[in-house]
Amino acid sequence: MVRFIGVNHLAMATGDMDKTIRFWRDLLGMRLVAGLGQKGYRHYFFQISDHDLIAFFEWPDVEPALLKVHGRPVRGPFIFDHVSFGVETEDELWELKGKLEAAGFDVSDVIDHGFIHSIYAHDPNGIPIEFSHDVEGIDIRKDPQMKDQSPSEVALEGAEPWVEIWPEVERPTPPSERIVYPGAGSELFHGKKRA
Repeated sequence: MVRFIGVNHLAMATGDMDKTIRFWRDLLGMRLVAGLGQKGYRHYFFQISDHDLIAFFEWPDVEPALLKVHGRPVRGPFIFDHVSFGVETEDELWELKGKLEAAGFDVSDVIDHGFIHSIYAHDPNGIPIEFSHDVEGIDIRKDPQMKDQSPSEVALEGAEPWVEIWPEVERPTPPSERIVYPGAGSELFHGKKRA
């Protein structure tokens, strides 16, 4: 079974990379660790943790999203509600709340969700963001909890994957047939040109 190590990166979009850098790097303190670009296109990566990044494409006609309350239901086609970033301590959660407020961003009260305490805000692009700290003594990664009062039958099957419901791979790609094609950035990091 594949062992995931985190979110390699979340890919968002902005119409103003400078404002985005000021918020994510300078206000929140996430290092700007990679920048890809050419005329009319930028793709920058900010470090969340040792394994996780958030990235932004800068496209000239992107406008900030209309503000949406985190978790509030919507209608019609929809793909993304919000992203939550974990912090190590409760003090850091309160520190972020103070920083965001001092910088003029609207920030929610600290909310107790039972297993996490959270605050909610929006970045300059209108992206709904949450910051969360695990409640002491409750670790849902080590001890999964199903607290839904009306869980579905599938949810009641438990936390562990049921891999047997999917078809087996009939022919894994052997190493001799694995080809990695150059993409955006390959020419900047190791000189490979895209086709």
